[in-house]
Amino acid sequence: MIIKSKNSTHLINATDLSYHFGKRTVLSNINMSVQAGEIVSLIGPNGAGKTTLVRILIGLLRPMEGSISRRPNLTVGYLPQQFEVDKTIPLTVRRLMTLTRPATHAAIDHTLHEVGTPHLVNQSIHGLSGGELQRVLLARTLLRNPDLLVLDEPVQGIDVTGQFELYDLIARIRSSRGCGVLMISHDLHLVMGATDRVICLNQHICCSGHP
Repeated sequence: MIIKSKNSTHLINATDLSYHFGKRTVLSNINMSVQAGEIVSLIGPNGAGKTTLVRILIGLLRPMEGSISRRPNLTVGYLPQQFEVDKTIPLTVRRLMTLTRPATHAAIDHTLHEVGTPHLVNQSIHGLSGGELQRVLLARTLLRNPDLLVLDEPVQGIDVTGQFELYDLIARIRSSRGCGVLMISHDLHLVMGATDRVICLNQHICCSGHP
C-alpha cells in the first residue's frame, strides 16, 4: 500500500514491508525511514535484499506486504548499480546528460561543476575512468533536483582514494542541497564516516543506528 506522508521531514517511511520470489523470502518486516537532509546507508552481504528494498521504496516494485508513505510530490534521483553503454556508440558526456530528458547547457555545466568534472563535458564517456564516470552519472542524477538521492553501490569499481573523495562529495551535496540520501554498500568500514545512520540488512533488519 502506498500513502502520502503527513510528516514533512520524512521523505519515505516504510512499515512492515515484506517481499518474496516464489517461496524464497527476500525481505521480511522491514521498518525504516529516510528524512530530509539525512544520509542513510544500507549495509549487507550480497543477496541481502538491499537493491530490492530500494526498488520498493522508490516505487519500481510493489511490496507484497506492508505500506510505504512518501512525501507528496517527492522527486527521486536514482543512480543504479549497473550502467552500461555499447562501446560502439559514440556518446559524449553532454549527450549522456540529455539521453532521457532535455536539459539546458547551463544546467548541465552547473551540475558537472558541482561534482568536479566540468572539463569532461565534451569527452567521450568511453574514455572516462571509473571515478570520472560515477561523478558524471551523479551529475546527471542531480539534474532532476531530487529531494531524495538514491545511490546503489556508488563507489563500485573505484580505488580507495577515489571512494573517500566520492563519499565526501556526496556529503557536500547533501549539505548544499538539503536532500536526503539513501546509499547501498557492502563495506561498513568505508561508509562509517560518511553516513548519519546505518541499517544492516540481511532479509530483515539486523540492527540500525548511528555509526
